[in-house]
Amino acid sequence: MQFKKVNQGQPFTDAPSGEEDANQEHAQENNQEQNQNKGRRPKRLKAGRAGRVAVWILVVLAAVYLAGSSVYTLRENEYAVVTTFGVPAIIGEPGIHVRIPLIQEVARVPKTINGFSIGYDKDTNESIDSESFMITRDYNFVNVDFYAEYRVTDPMKYLYHSEDPVAILKMLTQSYIRDTIGLYDVDSVITTGKNEIQASIKEKIMDRLDAEDIGIQLVNITIQDAEPPTTEVIDAFKNVENAKQGKETSINKANQKRNEDIPAARAKVDETLKNADAQAQERVNEAKGQVARLNELYNEYKKYPLITKQRMFYETMEDILPDMKVVITKSDGSTQTVLPLESFADLTITDSGDAAQTGGTTDEKN
Repeated sequence: MQFKKVNQGQPFTDAPSGEEDANQEHAQENNQEQNQNKGRRPKRLKAGRAGRVAVWILVVLAAVYLAGSSVYTLRENEYAVVTTFGVPAIIGEPGIHVRIPLIQEVARVPKTINGFSIGYDKDTNESIDSESFMITRDYNFVNVDFYAEYRVTDPMKYLYHSEDPVAILKMLTQSYIRDTIGLYDVDSVITTGKNEIQASIKEKIMDRLDAEDIGIQLVNITIQDAEPPTTEVIDAFKNVENAKQGKETSINKANQKRNEDIPAARAKVDETLKNADAQAQERVNEAKGQVARLNELYNEYKKYPLITKQRMFYETMEDILPDMKVVITKSDGSTQTVLPLESFADLTITDSGDAAQTGGTTDEKN
């Protein structure tokens, strides 16, 4: 009898037959499948645990973020403007404050006095000619550097009444500086008039800021330095000034010529008006003379209608044909000159003589 050792700690038995070998192989396959399944279950458990841990980590991080963003610290030198659904509120007490995340927004505004320079860079101390170069009342040039100090008086207006209140203040300061420097001579700007200039500029800026109402106030403005510009800059601006003077000279010459031409033109106008008046009076007198002549003709017409008509006809013909001579030959062979006309007196005498002769002849015939 043969003996065989069986796996899995089974006791020695008789040598198995073919059927027993098949059963043993099947049992081994089942055992291997169970071992594989046992190896997979822990992997699934590990993946599920890792996911849950990641979720918890995200939750904790979100909680920490919300907790951190809901608390802010306000220092003594600043304001806080808290906006809730677009409605702002000012907080000025320093310390720890709480806000609602994603609903409230916090903007910080400084309480301290701040400043800016004009005419130079306060960090590098380099000159800025476009800001410092100015012209005085006596047409001299000067480089003047200023420093302006300001503070916020109303945080809410500072944030919401203008886009950039500091930029507005700087623009106003530059404008009033140039206007004021132009009212003083160069000696006052460089030496004795600094305090007066500073006070005047400050007053103008403060009045303008009160009118603008942007929540900012000028504290002080001072002249840091004042000196003549470089030679190159002076030459360049002198060229510009010469051009301006040339323009003014041309304008003055044009005005002078205008002042000379206007009296001459007025005299010519007066002369033309006088000539027109004289011509008008002459025509009036001429018309009056024509009226008088027509009245005389009318009186003659009433006395001698036929003769007057003939006379008027002949005068008209004489005007039309001034160089023509007209002679009328009568049936008896005698002639009569019609044009040029004779005077009324001669014509009257001639007509009377003819009438007398005719009358005498008639009487003789009778």
